Amino acid sequence: MGGMSPPAAGAAAQGGMGAMKSMRYTHMTFFWGKNSEVLFTMWPGTRGGMYALALIFVFALAVIVEFLGSRRADACLAALARRAPAAGGLARAAVHTVRVGVAYLLMLALMSFNGGVFLVAVAGHAAGFLAFRAGLCGGPAQVEEDRKNDPACC
Repeated sequence: MGGMSPPAAGAAAQGGMGAMKSMRYTHMTFFWGKNSEVLFTMWPGTRGGMYALALIFVFALAVIVEFLGSRRADACLAALARRAPAAGGLARAAVHTVRVGVAYLLMLALMSFNGGVFLVAVAGHAAGFLAFRAGLCGGPAQVEEDRKNDPACC
């Protein structure tokens, strides 16, 4: 059973990776600062502009999650389902799949444990809720009005 022997002492000292030269540190608690990795290796890195872009991206992801779960989006999909049930069912499944995928991507961004990313994600969810679920940008009352005026629209 030669394959079951423990690794050499040198490999164990290097984290089990014999040829690995340097190890990167991953935070497991919240921290503040622009030197971070969000979603991809070395992005945004140490560049402040890329960190700002990462925060904008995370904010947009949170707003998109709220929009895809809004009554307005659901009402438009319901109108499609009334006209063509099979196409409407496929569209609802596709939107749900995209919503879950974006939510998981947002969760992975939060696992960078960067405090700024966390705050921006919460702000994005709040802005998306305010815009699409609380009625600021055509909430439930606007959907009902649109449905009365143009049943094919929403």
